[in-house]
Amino acid sequence: MASSALARLKKAANLQPIKRVVTLTDGSTFEFYATALTMAERERAQKMPGGDDANGFALNLLVTKAVDEAGQRLFQAGEIAELKNEVADADLQAMMLAVIQNPEEQEADMKSTEG
Repeated sequence: MASSALARLKKAANLQPIKRVVTLTDGSTFEFYATALTMAERERAQKMPGGDDANGFALNLLVTKAVDEAGQRLFQAGEIAELKNEVADADLQAMMLAVIQNPEEQEADMKSTEG
C-alpha cells in the first residue's frame, strides 16, 4: 500500500519545468522555467549562504531553479551579489516569487490584480 501511495504522490508532483513569466518594471517580460519546489530543494536553499533570511532563501531558489527552455541554468551562485546590487528590487522580488509560487497561484494573483 505504501508504495502505491508514494507513486501517486510522485505522479501528482509533476516535476516538469513550467514556464514562468514576470513583467519587469520597464514593461518588458522575462521568461524562464522552473520545476515545482521540493522539500530537498527548500532545505538546500536554506543551507546556502544567506538562506537563513527570507530574501536570501528566495534568491538562492531563483539562482538554483531558474532555467531556460533548454534546461540550462540562467544564473550562477557567483552572480548573487550582482543580482542584489544591480537588478531592480521589484524585478528580483517578482522573479523570486514566481519560483516559489505554483503557476496556478501566480495566475490567480495576476487575475486578482487585473480587476
